[in-house]
Amino acid sequence: MSDFSIRLARAEDAEAYHEVEEDAAQLLAEEPSLAGIPVPPSREPDEYRAMIRQRHCLTAVSKDCVVGFAASRRHRNEVHLHELSVATAFQRQRIGATLMNALKIDCKNSGIRAITLHTYRDIPWNAPFYERHGFVVVEDLETYPRLAAGHAAAVEFGLPAERRCAMIHFIE
Repeated sequence: MSDFSIRLARAEDAEAYHEVEEDAAQLLAEEPSLAGIPVPPSREPDEYRAMIRQRHCLTAVSKDCVVGFAASRRHRNEVHLHELSVATAFQRQRIGATLMNALKIDCKNSGIRAITLHTYRDIPWNAPFYERHGFVVVEDLETYPRLAAGHAAAVEFGLPAERRCAMIHFIE
């Protein structure tokens, strides 16, 4: 078990976010059930810097090194979680769960009503992970045009529609 802390993201974290996402994406690339399905490219540091400026991104740090992050954008009274990644060498140490819990606290303190995201339905560290954190699948995407558009973009990229879902967690 490593020692780590969670803090609000800083602009200089953006480069490390890109590197951590690249590293963590290897799990999807190596997932046998996803053979032949493209892995979306990691976001560039400039895109992460834009998210960080909105002040709803969190960074996990161990020994002054970024080892994980939650990158999100505010959309009115919701936050959309674009990426939750932990470097492979630091996985299975509750860093992702701690980031998720900290994001929920940040959103509650900011008056956010919900957190949304897109993910795979059947990959253990995707929808099942988020379900354990209080997220539910949005079955009727027509009621959430922003989520429907994100789902459509993923399908257009080449991700299988039937395996993808949008999820929401209402902040209490």
